[in-house]
Amino acid sequence: MNKKIKILLLEDDTILAQTMVQILEQEDYDVTLVNDGEEVMEYTYENRYDLYLFDINVPLLNGKEALKLLRDAQDNTPTFFITALRDTNSILDGFDSGCDDYIKKPFDLDELLARIKAVLKRRNPVLQYGDITFDLLENRVLKQNEEVALGNVEKEIFSLLIKNINMTVNKTTFFDYMNKPSDSALRVLISKLKKVLDLNITNTKGIGYKLEKL
Repeated sequence: MNKKIKILLLEDDTILAQTMVQILEQEDYDVTLVNDGEEVMEYTYENRYDLYLFDINVPLLNGKEALKLLRDAQDNTPTFFITALRDTNSILDGFDSGCDDYIKKPFDLDELLARIKAVLKRRNPVLQYGDITFDLLENRVLKQNEEVALGNVEKEIFSLLIKNINMTVNKTTFFDYMNKPSDSALRVLISKLKKVLDLNITNTKGIGYKLEKL
């Protein structure tokens, strides 16, 4: 089963919000709905998301203010503003706040879905390591073009290794992605990856693991 893409939706229009959640969940996205900008800050502090969909005119912190705070905190999650604002200055101001795209109300849901897929594809490239391909958007690992059966935690571990080739990843970083983190559990995960994918992973005792450069 592929890992679900997590979306944080900021929308205070109840009917529109419910419609969007329903449509997005039908596309197998994992959607969290919040009603104001302060809730955005609370949820993003505790969770990682793959995409933000922010209405601008919402209570407390508006969408632009919330995104500016996130960008100032080095959160580069792709973000769409959903808004009825149409003047050029408002749109330019939104891009200055750090958004990736605008969706103007009223909008076509098929267009929204197409834009979401496009921006996620750009932000989630396919990684290559020898004869191994890791499609980060689809969360699929292939070896010699054949999909390899790996659990989500194993894929997270491999993702950390392949993104940090020839660098030692601290074991505590791996622990963040494990349900019951321990040195022994991590060793089991690493051993499976080495066996199934035929990887050259080295261990720096007491520190972490490194995927060797080909």
